[in-house]
Amino acid sequence: MSLNFEKWHGIGNDFVLLESIPKQLGECDLAELARFICDRKFGVGADGLLLFSESDRADARMIMLNPDGTEAEMCGNGLRCFGKWFDERAQRHPARYVFQTGAGDLTCDIRADGQVAVDMGEVELLTDGYPNSIEIGGHTLDCLSVSVGNPHLVIFTPAEIDVPLEDWGPTLEHHSSFPNRTNVHFVTQLGTDEIRQITWERGAGRTMACGTGACASAYAAKVKGLVGERTLVHLPGGDLHIEIENNRVAMVGPAERSFTGSWLGLRGCWPDED
Repeated sequence: MSLNFEKWHGIGNDFVLLESIPKQLGECDLAELARFICDRKFGVGADGLLLFSESDRADARMIMLNPDGTEAEMCGNGLRCFGKWFDERAQRHPARYVFQTGAGDLTCDIRADGQVAVDMGEVELLTDGYPNSIEIGGHTLDCLSVSVGNPHLVIFTPAEIDVPLEDWGPTLEHHSSFPNRTNVHFVTQLGTDEIRQITWERGAGRTMACGTGACASAYAAKVKGLVGERTLVHLPGGDLHIEIENNRVAMVGPAERSFTGSWLGLRGCWPDED
């Protein structure tokens, strides 16, 4: 038995995308499937598993599972990939779709140049009980907490600080202010409309990019007076353009298919054949 899939990425943030879960999976738990298929040693390898589902209130529903098997409320890079994949099947002109996510119903516009624009909805600055500074590695750093349907801790770091992400990231992911853990971003201002971001994602670890994180970081930087309404966010995998109007955020960036394949490594998930 095999499982057909597509591999997509949004500026290096990569995903395995399944159009459906075959009935042959039987009792296989989706969390276990996500852990297996996202494993970069024994599976396909990815920062997350995207699942298509029908929706009675939107064009489709996107389900996102982290590599550790936990379900994410939302994933901005994943949604751009999902939108591009869905558009290839729907072929709607103009190409505008509404997708149901754990963070609400969000709109995707597939542009002629291949870029995907996503209305990420309203973001929220988290204040009561959330830190405005972090002491770590001998530094005291300013920070803000932001919800983009999922939680983010945005930490402002001067250019001269070389962040040891693998040390600081896991510690801050489990910060006591976030009982369900949080995404962690270290942000450096490069100009009045430009920031650099590195990310430790909840349930995934270091990633090349984080779409909701770029929205959270741009919003937090605007609150701090570092940038204006339009911000170019540089991430290790590429750039995202973020636009903010009041508390509403839009994100524009690419989404590309890497390859299609058939996965044979279902191990305990797949029932034995006679």
